[in-house]
Amino acid sequence: MFRGLTVALMLLVNHPGDWGHLYPALAHAEWNGCTLADLVFPFFLFIVGTSVAYGLAGAKTAALGVALAAVAKRAAVLAGLGLFASTWLDFDLATLRLPGVLMRIALVYFLTALVFLKTDWRGQLLVTVSLLAGYAALLQLVPVPGFGPANLGAETNLGAWLDRTVLGTAHLWKKSRTWDPEGLLGTLPATATALLGLLAGQWLRAARFSSTQKTTGLLLGGVSAVVAGLVWSRWFPINKALWSPSYALLTGGLAALVLALLYWLCDVRGSRWWATPWQALGVNALAAFFGSSIIARTLNRILVADGIPLKDWLFRHGIAPWFGNPYAASLAGAAVCLLVWGAVLGVLYRRGWAWRA
Repeated sequence: MFRGLTVALMLLVNHPGDWGHLYPALAHAEWNGCTLADLVFPFFLFIVGTSVAYGLAGAKTAALGVALAAVAKRAAVLAGLGLFASTWLDFDLATLRLPGVLMRIALVYFLTALVFLKTDWRGQLLVTVSLLAGYAALLQLVPVPGFGPANLGAETNLGAWLDRTVLGTAHLWKKSRTWDPEGLLGTLPATATALLGLLAGQWLRAARFSSTQKTTGLLLGGVSAVVAGLVWSRWFPINKALWSPSYALLTGGLAALVLALLYWLCDVRGSRWWATPWQALGVNALAAFFGSSIIARTLNRILVADGIPLKDWLFRHGIAPWFGNPYAASLAGAAVCLLVWGAVLGVLYRRGWAWRA
């Protein structure tokens, strides 16, 4: 359900009817700050970590090489799907964007699984703190070659320099070519977000705690992370593109609070009558993200009357005329996308079909 609710928000954020008219909550913060839209990616990574605690629990006692081989295979599939989606209908190896959402998920999943298989919860907590502190030190203390003192500018921070140096400008985010919001260095604090989810998952799996203790522990952990993130933001602003430590802690804490609420409602109180739609979206989260990206790119490449992309034409003639407010119309376009995917994944859920990497 947690993953399904995140998928629903992702569809609303990624597929508006009109990108020129977005309610502020559904638009990413321009640089520093955090909106509702900025919770989608860290919530995905948080639940990746939580899922590792369940999915790889048996691998703790298996041969490390066998377990890592399975993990590496899954990470490679995720990375491959990310590269495929970025080249769909526009295949050009010379300008292929190498970073991306699925690429970051693949790297974070592999690193989180590795930490889980090699350490206990104390080691995982130590790694989490070390990743956040080490990343902050790199960006705020290490001079940037060619630019001078350490800084947190979009194009001039150490992470942007590293991406340009290692990957080359042709393989970065196409809107800038000088920096990438899913760059290499940002994978470190993003992994810390998943490790927070891993710690939450192990807390929920612990047989020695009662349901009340589990709920309370998640709530206290979530509040503590949120407070820590807000305090840290005085020195390192909350920033999704940089995946600042304050952003990782704030969003990880909020994710823990949402997970605590869902656990209490569904597992403790047994209130599940409203769960099915979100479970259907959550079981096939990969299909929703990958499929919606491919279809959106396809509809944008099909040109109809006056050279208008089919996606825009459908919105202008099928949805926008019903609304006087362009912002409401744009949201309605995203809601239609959510309803369509909800219906498709609902059918797959009832048939027991799930696409896993």
